[in-house]
Formats: sequence, C-alpha cells, structure tokens
Amino acid sequence: MPVFIKSRANTLLSLVFTLVLGGTAYTGFVTGRYESVLFSLVAIAIVIIPAVIARDPTVTPPWYFLLLICLPILWDVRTVSSLRLGVVPSLSLATLGLLLMVEIHYLTTLRLAPWFTIVLTGVFTLAMAAVLNIVRWISDVMFGTTFLLNGRTQDAINTAVMIEFVAAAIAGVIAGGIFYLHFRRSSVSTDNQLRVDPPTAGTERNAQSHVLSDRLGISPQQQRQAVRTMQVGLALVFGCGLWTVQVPLVINSGVALVITFVPAVIERDYGIPIEPALALWLTGAVFLHVLGTVGLYGLIPAWDSLTHTLSATVVAAAGYTFLRTIHLHASSIHFPPWAMFVFTLMVVLATGVVWEILEFALDQSALLLGVDPVLAQHGIDDTIIDLIFNGIGSILVAMWGTVYLTTVSKRLANQLAH
Repeated sequence: MPVFIKSRANTLLSLVFTLVLGGTAYTGFVTGRYESVLFSLVAIAIVIIPAVIARDPTVTPPWYFLLLICLPILWDVRTVSSLRLGVVPSLSLATLGLLLMVEIHYLTTLRLAPWFTIVLTGVFTLAMAAVLNIVRWISDVMFGTTFLLNGRTQDAINTAVMIEFVAAAIAGVIAGGIFYLHFRRSSVSTDNQLRVDPPTAGTERNAQSHVLSDRLGISPQQQRQAVRTMQVGLALVFGCGLWTVQVPLVINSGVALVITFVPAVIERDYGIPIEPALALWLTGAVFLHVLGTVGLYGLIPAWDSLTHTLSATVVAAAGYTFLRTIHLHASSIHFPPWAMFVFTLMVVLATGVVWEILEFALDQSALLLGVDPVLAQHGIDDTIIDLIFNGIGSILVAMWGTVYLTTVSKRLANQLAH
C-alpha cells in the first residue's frame, strides 16, 4: 500500500502540520478542551511513528493526508467555535483511521489489501463516532460533565447526535473515494523497513471449531422445532397486524419472518450447511424484538436492552463470519486473533450507528406524516444505552461465540473459491 513518502518537500509540509497539531494540543490543554488535546496527540503519534521506526525523518505520510487531519483545527479557528463532530472533523477522523490501519499493517502481522483498508476506514469512522458519544454520555452521567447532557431536552440532544452520525457516514464515503483515488494513482513505493515478516504457514493458530448445536442441551430436531414454533408465532403476529391494520406491527413481524428463512435459503441456494443452533440464534433475536413491539418494550424496561444485546450478537456473528471468510479466501489479507476481535467490535458499533440513523429517519418521517412509527427513538439515553448493549453483545461473540462460527466461515470461503 503506497502511503509513506520519502521526500524533503513532503517532510517539510508534514512538519508544518505536525506543529499545528502540537499548538492545538497546547491550546486545548490550557483552555480545558481535552478532546482537542487527545485528538492532536494521537494524530502526532501516528504521523511520527513511521519515521521513528524507519529511523528516517523523511518517511512521512503524504502532506495532503495531514491537511485532512488538520482541517478540523483550521475549521475551528475560522468559525470560532468548539471542535465538534461534523463532516469536516469526521473526514479528519477517517484519515487518521486510515493511517493507523496502514501503520498497523506494516508494524504487525496484520495484512490488509488497499480496498479492504478503505472499507475498514469507513467502518472505523462510524465506530469512533459511537465510541465518542458513549464516552461523553458516561462522563456526563458519572462525573457530572456536560459534553452531551448540557440542559437540552433528551430529544434535542438525540437529534444533534444523529446529525453527527450522519456526518460521520458522509465523511466515511468521501474519505473512501479520496483514498481510492490515492491508492489507484500513487506510484510511490512502500518502505520495506517498516514491514515485519509475514506469517508463514503453520505459525498461525488455527481456530478450533465447535458445533453449537451440541452445546445447547437439546437435540437438533428440538432446535428446528423451536425455530418453526417462533416462525408460526411471527406469522400469527403478522396476521393480527393485517387484521387490525397496524402498519408498524405488519412491517416488523413481516421483516422478522423473512429473516428467519435466511439460513434455509443460504443452505439451499449456496450449499452451505447451517447448523440448527445458528438458525435458532437468528430466529430468537428477531422473535424477541417482535414480542417487544407487541407490548413488552413498554411493560419490561430491560426488554429493549435484552433484544439489542441479542441482535448485536447476531450482527457480530455475521461480521466475524465475513471477516474470517475474507481471511481464509484472500491470500493478501491476514487477520491475527486480536484483529478479529477489534474488527468484529468495530463492525457491530458501526452497524449500530447505521441502525440508529435508520430509526431516527423513520421516527421523524412518521412524525411528519402523522402516522405511527415503524421504529421509534426515545431520547439520547435510549440511543446511547442501545449502543452500549450493542458493544456488550459484540464482545460476547468476539470472546466466546467465534469458536462456533469457524466451520461456516471455512465452508463459505470454499464456496467462493469454486
């Protein structure tokens, strides 16, 4: 991946932008704007690490990447306002994420192809938007700060955060386009001094595969029966929604019912056997969500957190399977175990942000049209708690559930190879 450039002119411009970051860190520390301090220090570290490792001060990222990183600082000065997450700062964060992943590529056994680095950069941008607002909310609740909970109404704060999420999504797309053009046109060779030896055959620890269906304490036949029972329940809810003309109930139960048949379609059309427990896992998640829409969300406050955690485990399982399939299928890509953990978490957090944007869009559209929303939001506390439980679900899968997904990943990789 041609990113680092050895050139005096590029080094000089990089030094200028690094000094800008240093000045911002100092100013932020004096004025108590610690978000700016943290951002600047992390950016400085990412910029200078290649030169330190290579022992060559001219090995630096392209100056225009550093310009993108410094844009929120220049934006901040021009508008005389606090550094905030918008399209420009999100673009800066995406650039920082790209450089971080490229450096990890060169300094560890992680191997990434340019196209996949661009995809992960967009995912990283959304995930960091989620993490930033989770940290802000926790700080406000536990320590009385006012990063988010600053006297505005729950809905007003939630709207502002949704705008931040949309800005992060837009910035991820823009950054992806910029990086694609850079990787496509750049003819600068990489510096091999930064590269560690790639993993050789036999050095990678192969993940041991277990059959989840054998660990549940019930037979595969009973697991299939449980899936069919929940499908019948979803069909009844769908019919009830049609009979009573409840559009949100019809949409939620209908979509959920369709999702429960995905494992069977994959098995039939692609020849990838899906064990009954994985189908039960997916069906249980959407079934509990539909039960919540019937009334349990209002009756049991913790039901929303339960369904978000379980849904997040499904997303994490899909994300892990996708990542490991690429790991097995693409010879130019290698994920060490720690990378599988981190990237799975990032995928779930990014998916959670996309889901919250969708909920917000549907909620606001329903208000404008004067109809009941298919998906509704209930203020910033509800949004952040959802994201927190999404993270918990992904951690559970990344730490425990992945041993049950390796067989599916291998079968999918073999399918792609044919």
